[in-house]
Amino acid sequence: MDQLAVMRTFRHVVEHGGFSAAAKAIDMSPSLASRHVRHLEEMLGAQLLNRTTRRFALTEVGQDYYQRCIQILDQIEDAALMAQHHQRHPAGLLRINAPMVFGIMEAGKWLPQFMRAYPDIKVDLVCNDRFVDLIAEEFDVGLRITRTLPDSTMVARRLSQSDMVLVASPAYLAAAGTPTVPADLARHNYLAYSLALQTTELTFIGPHGQAEQVAVSGNLQSNSGMVVCDAVRAGLGITASASFVVHEDLRRGDLVRLLPDYRLQARDLYALYPQNRHLSPKVRAFVDFLGAHYAQCHWGC
Repeated sequence: MDQLAVMRTFRHVVEHGGFSAAAKAIDMSPSLASRHVRHLEEMLGAQLLNRTTRRFALTEVGQDYYQRCIQILDQIEDAALMAQHHQRHPAGLLRINAPMVFGIMEAGKWLPQFMRAYPDIKVDLVCNDRFVDLIAEEFDVGLRITRTLPDSTMVARRLSQSDMVLVASPAYLAAAGTPTVPADLARHNYLAYSLALQTTELTFIGPHGQAEQVAVSGNLQSNSGMVVCDAVRAGLGITASASFVVHEDLRRGDLVRLLPDYRLQARDLYALYPQNRHLSPKVRAFVDFLGAHYAQCHWGC
């Protein structure tokens, strides 16, 4: 028999003053309640109750064991209630990993609203530009901006899409000229984000739907997208950037969009989280919140 089950029966027998009353309270037969208590006594090797035909009384061992039963069973019930509460109510520490540029450019737009909506969630947002094993480093959710995701056991929810745009500063273009077709990039200084899937070749879709691949090269690459964009703003060369990173520069005229008739493959924003049967409410709340935010909001809003 299950030890916790027979402990619960024993507690009910004591608190209801007999087997019949206890059995009625827990919806079992008096004979089964009696068997539970006998099994418990046999398992413990001790007599817990002194029984007569009219009444019973706790033995000294039974009295001590009953007090311990109360503590144990109440703690188990408290733990279950706590787990059920957390499963219904988003709370606790939420560890989020995101690319550095995304954290700097985007998180400030939605994080305060999220934290006001869920005051019992404590957020630890870690932004970096390196490969992160979300499970090994104990993150609850990761945000990724990519063209393709590697095979993984993680759940991937697509939240939005960002166009990729080719940009340069007016100063660079004044000195080096403005490319008018993709092939012109061969004579320009291309600054690369080294964690991109492809750093030496760009694939454009032309105005008539044709694909065109061009080799690119330059004197700077970095695993920080912010460094690359700062170098482009400073007039050192050309780069391909997610539109949400450079939209304000384009609006102000600090950067110029190049080859507007040609498209680069867009990048998708994903939320990644471990595949669990019971998804944590804090993770569900966060992913649903971001999904709603980016469904109503274009990049750069």
